[in-house]
Amino acid sequence: MIEFDDDRYEEAEYGDAEYEDVDDGAAVPRRRRRAVRIGIAVVCAGMLTVGGLGAYNVASAVWGGSGGHGGSGGGGGGGAAGPTQPAAATRVPTADQAATAAKGFLDAWGKGDFAAAAALTDRQDIATGALSDFQQQLHPREFTLAPTGPAPTAGRPGGTTVGFHARLRFEGTDRAWEYDGRLGVVRTGEGRIAVHWEPAVIHPGLAGGGTIAVQTVDALPGRLVDRNGKPFDDSSPVKAMLAGVRTGKDASGTPGRAVVIVRGATQPAEQLFALTDPGAAEFRVTLDAELQRVTEAALREQTAGGRAGSAVVVEPSTGHVLAVANAGTFDRAFGGGIAPGSTMKVVTGAALLEAGLRPDGPAPCKDTANSPKAWHNDERGDHLGYTLADDFAHSCNTAFIEQGLAKLRPGTLAQVASEQFGLGLEWHTGLHSFDARIPAPGSRDEQAAEYIGQGGIQMNTLLMASVAATVQSGTFRQPVVVDGVADRANAPRRLPAGVARDLRSMMAKTVREGTARTPMAGLTGQVGAKTGTAEVDGKNPNSWFIAYRGDLAVAVEVEGAGHGADAAGRAAAEILRTGNGG
Repeated sequence: MIEFDDDRYEEAEYGDAEYEDVDDGAAVPRRRRRAVRIGIAVVCAGMLTVGGLGAYNVASAVWGGSGGHGGSGGGGGGGAAGPTQPAAATRVPTADQAATAAKGFLDAWGKGDFAAAAALTDRQDIATGALSDFQQQLHPREFTLAPTGPAPTAGRPGGTTVGFHARLRFEGTDRAWEYDGRLGVVRTGEGRIAVHWEPAVIHPGLAGGGTIAVQTVDALPGRLVDRNGKPFDDSSPVKAMLAGVRTGKDASGTPGRAVVIVRGATQPAEQLFALTDPGAAEFRVTLDAELQRVTEAALREQTAGGRAGSAVVVEPSTGHVLAVANAGTFDRAFGGGIAPGSTMKVVTGAALLEAGLRPDGPAPCKDTANSPKAWHNDERGDHLGYTLADDFAHSCNTAFIEQGLAKLRPGTLAQVASEQFGLGLEWHTGLHSFDARIPAPGSRDEQAAEYIGQGGIQMNTLLMASVAATVQSGTFRQPVVVDGVADRANAPRRLPAGVARDLRSMMAKTVREGTARTPMAGLTGQVGAKTGTAEVDGKNPNSWFIAYRGDLAVAVEVEGAGHGADAAGRAAAEILRTGNGG
């Protein structure tokens, strides 16, 4: 605050003093009045760092002292309005005088001679720094200013308004920033024709206060695309599921830069011109958009009426998840933990083959097996001439229980599942997922139940699709939804080549003449399948089906839908049929 002592200074020419005109058009006071203590608020131009870049504070300058002119305080700092100029016509610059003053100011400003431009204003002390700072913060490679003729005064008394057009070009963009502004031209107390300085001289958007800044613009979020760069349907529920994908890296694009007006921390910045536009990265996942659509449709058809269910498609050669679908509100596909039923016989079969059994070796299918609990098959009766491959194809519970109790030690099933199929390891898929649970059996009854996928075993379609994929390729590749996920689980042992070959043979037999014959009819090429009918808490059994065809492996489960060849089998076959081109 600058204070003036009484009687040392004359009242400003726009005060209440009376004026008389002289030959040169200037007005001089006819009387003096007692000087009053005047506070002059001067808000200096400064720098504000926004988003790591400089900003020019164009808070308003206000008038006071000799030579002041009443006008808008403007600017972020505000200020008291100046005294009112007399309405005498001789006080207002003519149009020609205003045009000459405006052109001189614009020429000097455009050339970067800020001192010369400021000298043509009524506030040289403020204008020099303000113009210089504006230039330094924006760094235009080209800057042109041109008057556009008289403009409305917008109610400003005592002056004439001249319009101008500004054009700025910047490095890194071929676009030009152009805007129109206005200059108020007044006659000062000394009789000089000058541009009236206010923040809006630099840009009209500053009339309401604020700060011009070069600010970073947030990058756009990554655009979700499939493995081929194709976007997913907006209606696809997988988009919501993939919102939780954990990539370990930023999936957004590149930030942009823009000239903005900032009017406070609580108000959004007003963008004036984009120097560089923000970019959107392509957030690519392993899913196939078309196969995803087919999988969703196939599951939806088999869960009509409100049943829950899920489906997962995996590419055996890579472990990439190609599709995932859920029916119901819960993510059963990745997060579920339910009994897989007889689809688990693929793992039990691997353990029995490694223990020395052969696909064509005898393994009678009896009507009843005891552990001492009595166990039965879906189809009652004895089939004493069955081989292990027959038992697998017709899903004989009693044979698998008797052979498992005779050939395998407790805990062997979990060991084979972990070491060769990766079940029970900690998976990092890119989404939160449930890891398999195969508890150590506490009794022979529990041991028997696990050999046919019951008891305490908990799986989901992600895990069981991986089982089918491991058989098809002979190697466990932990499924992922984002390629390059860190800490991908690795099985300690590769599935023995002979075991993998025999499992493929038994799964192919199941398609040709076993429980998967009906849904898989007509599918050619390298095919294999295993059905499952899982009893849970005495309810209607869940329908399970795992299969592969070529480089596609699929698992489907439908709650309470009965036999695996029915709802789950139909959905899986449709997925394999469409995913392989018919």
